[in-house]
Amino acid sequence: MPHTRNRNPSPIPEVTWDTGLKEMNETWKGAIACLGVAIFFVMTIGIIYWQVVDQPNKNWILKGSFSGLIWERRTQTLVIQTLTEDKTFAEIDVENVGNTDIEVPFVRNMCWLNKTEFCYTWDSVAEVKISLESEEDSDTECYSVTWTPIHCHVDLKDCFSMVNISWYGGASVHALNWPINDANISMQPFTVSDLRDNPSGFGSVLERYFLGSSGVSVLVAPNIPLHVGLESRQHYCLQTPPSMERMPLEYTVCVGHNIKAVHQESINRLSTARRELPNMDVLRLPFWKLLANVDSGAKLERELRTFSNRLKRLHLEGVIGLDEHSTALLANMDHSYLNGKKRTSKRQTRDLPFVKLLNISITLSPYLSVDSQLFQTSIQTGLEDFWLSLPSGPQGRLVPMLTQWKGKYSVKLNITNPKATSWFLDKVDSLHSHLGMEYVILEGGEGNFFEEQASVGDEYIRLLADLAEKIGDNTIVTSGTRSSHKPLFIRMSALQSDWSYSGLKGIIPSLLHHSLLGYHFFIPDAVGGSFSAELVADDELFVRWLGIAAFLPVISFQTPPWVFEKEWVLNLTRFYIAKHHDFVVPLILKYAEEWQEAGHPIYRPLWWLSPNDPITFTIDDEFLIGDEVLVAPVTEKGALQRDIYLPESAFQWQDTNNAQVFDGGTFLESYPVGLGDVPVFVRRRS
Repeated sequence: MPHTRNRNPSPIPEVTWDTGLKEMNETWKGAIACLGVAIFFVMTIGIIYWQVVDQPNKNWILKGSFSGLIWERRTQTLVIQTLTEDKTFAEIDVENVGNTDIEVPFVRNMCWLNKTEFCYTWDSVAEVKISLESEEDSDTECYSVTWTPIHCHVDLKDCFSMVNISWYGGASVHALNWPINDANISMQPFTVSDLRDNPSGFGSVLERYFLGSSGVSVLVAPNIPLHVGLESRQHYCLQTPPSMERMPLEYTVCVGHNIKAVHQESINRLSTARRELPNMDVLRLPFWKLLANVDSGAKLERELRTFSNRLKRLHLEGVIGLDEHSTALLANMDHSYLNGKKRTSKRQTRDLPFVKLLNISITLSPYLSVDSQLFQTSIQTGLEDFWLSLPSGPQGRLVPMLTQWKGKYSVKLNITNPKATSWFLDKVDSLHSHLGMEYVILEGGEGNFFEEQASVGDEYIRLLADLAEKIGDNTIVTSGTRSSHKPLFIRMSALQSDWSYSGLKGIIPSLLHHSLLGYHFFIPDAVGGSFSAELVADDELFVRWLGIAAFLPVISFQTPPWVFEKEWVLNLTRFYIAKHHDFVVPLILKYAEEWQEAGHPIYRPLWWLSPNDPITFTIDDEFLIGDEVLVAPVTEKGALQRDIYLPESAFQWQDTNNAQVFDGGTFLESYPVGLGDVPVFVRRRS
């Protein structure tokens, strides 16, 4: 039986410790609970603070052997840096994410099982996949980026910062600069256009390739619609237009230890086909453009005879260039192709023995005037598909697209039609039998609005290069894309007759641009410029221009030197033609073999020898021929001196004019240069 305790009858209450202990326990429990809530609150605030404020601003996405890709959370940029973070190769502003006021973590890798890939999905916007290509002991690493829209009508746009990086490549533009950082180009289709008609567009030599001085390159996939825009000194942007097909934005970013290393890797990716040399005889003689405003073949013959006799008398022999109008005057075209008949010996032609004795180039284009009998006959005989055409309805007849060429309404050859290209090649054969021309200039490949609407665009230029290749290695084209490996010369765009970047100052940036994109065999614009049909009146401009042209692959003239009526101008012209033949041509032939074997350019920027020297990144008035000759012409009006930078401290450079020797890696300030002189230095080992 349990023991029972008696109650105390005293009026003084008995002290009961149990009751006190219970009250104290409840108090402590409340205090502890409050403390727990406070700790939880503090922890929650801390987590939120860490997530929002104190979380690292950047996250490594992929890492290679010497570089890595970082996501900058607050600025919403992809950054490629060295693993030691002491060098930034590129900053890519990702404008696909929508609201830039909202910080996006961008850290959940859906490809987490593969350390060389990163995958992420922006809700309701786009998916991104980034793959790393890295090989041991390689000087370069490449990141392949693919943005794919989740639904239609999504703008995909990535912008590459120009801050602290000099950029090159892309497309030639009006008043081309080297580098391209100062250019302002509105967002537009990245297609070749004629800068005469569209001075704010992209010019005649274009590749989806950009190169940065930090050791970075960008190669955009060739099979996607692409728009490009440049904002001076800020960035250039790649964009795919929204469409129902949900086209991706695809590009590859390669980084290397320096600009030369990454360029060598990129140029091999850009042109994987076997490189072929064109007819190198083009180098040996100057080209003289015949300006003949005549309306008959007979009058043109007289002009030709007078012009050729004068060239011989002054010992200035070369190739006489005929424009398209003059070519048409001399040609007696055979139209039997319209009836499907082969040419016969009964064709009525004029015998032109004098013309056959001349060394001439003719000019052709894929255009045909709608006023011509040839076009009218082709329509009447149902050969509309010889010209670029569109159907008039779901099952309608083809209607040739109308465009303008040389001030006339014209149609353009459909070079996707084998019969049309066969007819054109027959036309060239016929002209050769009539005229015996040495070279064919095939111009007019530049696209226009109608071609872009028909999804032809720059594909036409690529196909035209194929057609030019079939004509032979004596063919010269006027535009190029994805065709640098073909055995063709390319003629540069016309320049203005002045001292600006639209004129003389634009020559060296243009030759460096062509070489960077792989177009090493080019014919520069005529000495003094040919944008206008007017002859050059400034003899100083002519002479300085001549001094630059003498060291390029071909010297061409529109303004003959005798118009200045100064014997010293004639003598200087002869001197530089001989200098080109004896000194420059052998160099080009030597380095042409190096290009064919290794892909190295013939004409090189100064950073080719000093890829880690920032001074060389912005020099736009000097160039190298191979690794052994540096040319530094005068490009300022009235100047009789100039500053010259000699790259690479391991070398010495000897002035070919006075035999003085200078150390590399130094400036020659206010170096004297006479009006008829061009500073040319040859490299010597220290």
